[in-house]
Amino acid sequence: MTPYRSRLRAWAVAFLAAVALPAALLGPPTSASAANTLTMLGADVSSVQRSLDLGARYYDAGGTARDPLDILKGLGVNYVRLRVWNNPASGWNNKAKVLAYAKTVKAKGLKLMIDFHYSDTWADPGKQYKPAAWANHGIGQLQTDVYNYTSDVCTSLRNQGTTPDSVQIGNEINVGMLWNDGKVVNNDFTNLSLLLKAGYQATKACNGGTQVIIHTANADSMDHARWFYDGIRAKGVQWDLTALSYYCMWHGTLANLYNVITDVRTRYGKPVVLTETAYPFTAANADNEANAINGTEPCAGHQASWSGQATEFSWVQDTARNAGAVGVFYWEPTWYAVPGNGWDPANINGTGNQWDNMAIFNWTGQVNPSIRWRP
Repeated sequence: MTPYRSRLRAWAVAFLAAVALPAALLGPPTSASAANTLTMLGADVSSVQRSLDLGARYYDAGGTARDPLDILKGLGVNYVRLRVWNNPASGWNNKAKVLAYAKTVKAKGLKLMIDFHYSDTWADPGKQYKPAAWANHGIGQLQTDVYNYTSDVCTSLRNQGTTPDSVQIGNEINVGMLWNDGKVVNNDFTNLSLLLKAGYQATKACNGGTQVIIHTANADSMDHARWFYDGIRAKGVQWDLTALSYYCMWHGTLANLYNVITDVRTRYGKPVVLTETAYPFTAANADNEANAINGTEPCAGHQASWSGQATEFSWVQDTARNAGAVGVFYWEPTWYAVPGNGWDPANINGTGNQWDNMAIFNWTGQVNPSIRWRP
């Protein structure tokens, strides 16, 4: 996740406009046959180690200071997602940090997802930078790099008793990863498929029960999702879970989300999980770093407020559940405005936080009293 430009919304937007009904009045799409349960109730808390080391405090709805994972568990979370960067300048979110916090996650009785960016910094639809150590490697060597690095992190986690329950082979890889070698150009998925196969094989060699996730930010469009997942399937790529990012400001209506989830679930025969979603609790900014999301009502007809945030998150969960998905993860709910925990890993002390209005904790660490994860 990092900010990127919105794309075309699907037919649902035009339909809602035609009948002159705001999406917020309609609520989440439902299906009479849907009887699904969300089993992966997740939170990506990749920044929380740094926040805690800087003295951040987290308070439950009753005003009691507690470990943030305990607060999240009390709100229904059963799964934690942690990103891993190869060699970030700040040192945060590297292998050693992930190994350390994985012990905390597992000790709390939570499941663990590892999100491989295969980069020293953010990877998302607009950028997929190779790690500096792999900068001059071609596709042949990159296959070995992906295999060895994935194996090393997974095996190290397993050997300390914190085997990951799932791993992402790449983060929001809409048009590939490890550019330019692994970028999809002219609809050619060959190189990307080689990298994804290497990651899959390394994960299964480490632990056959660890689920492999292929993650895109293609919740905006069935056409985009089909183009990508059809492309990798045609090349023989295997995966266990299909993952999407959904932010209503970039990916359109809940009606559209419902259709995309339903389509990819049935088309590929694999469980679907939203590994990223979030909504602002305020339009204000806590620091000098511009917020990724602005506005008092950025989308969905909900105010940027604690109530609006809780409602939007509830509706996203309802939509995912009704469409037959198995999980929803909130992205960085604990990353509130803590000086020194900046956005840029190359300047973590000198940059601010673009997500301070999107966390579920306010700027003094009080949790949104209305937000819940629900099966």
